[in-house]
Amino acid sequence: MNPVNIRITKEFRFEAAHALWGYDGACRNIHGHSYLLYVTLIGKPISDPTHPKFGMVMDFSVLKKIVNEVITEPFDHALMIRKGTPHSDFVKNSELVGKVMELDYQPTCENMVADFAERISARLPQNTRLHSLRLHETATSYAEWHADDNS
Repeated sequence: MNPVNIRITKEFRFEAAHALWGYDGACRNIHGHSYLLYVTLIGKPISDPTHPKFGMVMDFSVLKKIVNEVITEPFDHALMIRKGTPHSDFVKNSELVGKVMELDYQPTCENMVADFAERISARLPQNTRLHSLRLHETATSYAEWHADDNS
């Protein structure tokens, strides 16, 4: 059997809050979402029959470990705000705020999915690459990142 490219996808969930400083709608206020992230990799399944991962593009447990370390654990139950805004000043001066992610970007779904693509891509082994991400902010609203659009 000739090695062919195969896409694999794993789903992740996390809860987080954000506020969009300067936005002209309700999302300027601190509010939360139940985020749903689909991570799709592409690669050739391992063809060495003596390899313990024979037939896999990547072991799903390895992908889970990577995404948990760079996305789920840091972002879950965090308040995401943009550095240098009054929101940033507020959280620095408040004992009421717990876990905070001060980001170099406005924490929109679009910017988050681009950030996540960089974080995940940096951790993937050579035989795989990130194909796409889909980040749902709500059940009906999401942003997508595709490698083909960004090469």
